[in-house]
Amino acid sequence: MSEQSARSDNTLHGAASAAGVPAAAIRLPAVHLILSDADCEPLLAAYGRVQTLDAARALLAELRAMLLAAREGGDTAVAVAGAPDTSIPSLLAMLAARLQEQNASPLRPVFNLTGTVLHTNLGRALLPDAAVQAVVDSMRWPMNLEWDLDTGKRGDRDNLIEELLLELTGAEAATIVNNNAAAVLLMLNTVALGKEVIVSRGELVEIGGAFRIPDVMARAGAVLREVGATNRTHLKDYDEAAGPQTALMMKVHTSNYAITGFTKSIELHELAPLSKKHNIPLAVDLGSGTLVDLEQYGLPHETTVRETIEGGADLVTFSGDKLLGGPQCGIIVGRKDLIAQIKKNPLKRALRVGKLTLAALEPVLALYRAPDLLPERLTTLKLLTRPAADMRAQAQAILPQLQAALGAGYEVTEEAMFSQIGSGALPVDQLQSHGLVVRPAAAGRVSNALGVLEQRLRALPLPVIGRVAQDALWLDLRCLQDYQQQRFIEQLALLTA
Repeated sequence: MSEQSARSDNTLHGAASAAGVPAAAIRLPAVHLILSDADCEPLLAAYGRVQTLDAARALLAELRAMLLAAREGGDTAVAVAGAPDTSIPSLLAMLAARLQEQNASPLRPVFNLTGTVLHTNLGRALLPDAAVQAVVDSMRWPMNLEWDLDTGKRGDRDNLIEELLLELTGAEAATIVNNNAAAVLLMLNTVALGKEVIVSRGELVEIGGAFRIPDVMARAGAVLREVGATNRTHLKDYDEAAGPQTALMMKVHTSNYAITGFTKSIELHELAPLSKKHNIPLAVDLGSGTLVDLEQYGLPHETTVRETIEGGADLVTFSGDKLLGGPQCGIIVGRKDLIAQIKKNPLKRALRVGKLTLAALEPVLALYRAPDLLPERLTTLKLLTRPAADMRAQAQAILPQLQAALGAGYEVTEEAMFSQIGSGALPVDQLQSHGLVVRPAAAGRVSNALGVLEQRLRALPLPVIGRVAQDALWLDLRCLQDYQQQRFIEQLALLTA
């Protein structure tokens, strides 16, 4: 490669000389001279010789192409005066920046100031410290994932969390897969393959990414039997639809929308006796799946898994990373015979979770044994129950520094606002919150000014994600935890650049 570089440099040198341009202005050093420089040693130690060499070659190729393009375009002045500094120290600085950028992880921590606590696009629930440490340990050590330490024989990974789930839900058996959509898919494919599943039209929900219950049902090999109308479904609708081809009656918790007005839906306690009458299992896709009554913490009521089991459901599916406050997973609890069938389905292996998920889930479930301590220990509940006064004090501390960083082009105020639990969990209910509101100081072109500011915040080392509404940028501080506040303030100075 050094010979090739030399040839390219000579070509540039000859062309420049013919044009009367000093050759030194566009001479590029050979690759081996860059890599052998003492100041390149830290790059070689950090990124390895192969990656550093490839990056150096790519950098020189780009510079060489730029200079040749300027020469061929007849712009001698650009080829010289507009050319970058091609000294080895300058090239090493460019090389270091290139290597750092290409090795930066696309998955980055951010400040969630959107006001949505369980934000799907930002990873939903944050794990408590006990779960984080358990995951770290599971990554550093071999674990008895499928090894029964009592018998010394192969075990079942579901056993690691089944006992806790049965204790907390009152179910007979449990299994776990990678998310709730997978749980619904596996349940339907096992219990209702080629047969009908009765669902109210008012419960044919669509979740994020245009992922719809009818589509999941079709992929599972089940036949959807819609009953009732969009806004009103009666018990007789289920009764009249039940027949020899019916494998399942199913209720879907409409956790991401609400229908109001002239409506009627059949509650679980009404449908359960009918399912027993026809000897048809009753399944409930509970979605967010809280394990405790949230009203005791001052939050809106959400049906718990235990209430659903006690209400007569034979199978219940729910998420692990919503109101439960754990890692992404889908949990199925219910009758022992049905769970046994589900676990024998070949799809179960394709949808199963690994040791990291189980390591995180077990300590989260264990926290529920002390419900009186949950607001202190479970991160999700801690954020949902955070006093507005705490956020107001935080806003008052941050405001002058944010205003100084933004300058006279923007006006920052601290204001009351509303947070949302979000991501398919109580979307209509709002929580009193507090935060900062940024408005352009000058009238006109408001949207452009806000767009620029939003982009600047997203470009920070730790990106700040807010929400634009009502001609302002809203920074809800509910999810800015105490240990994050100083880091947030420190990088505000970068906005002045």
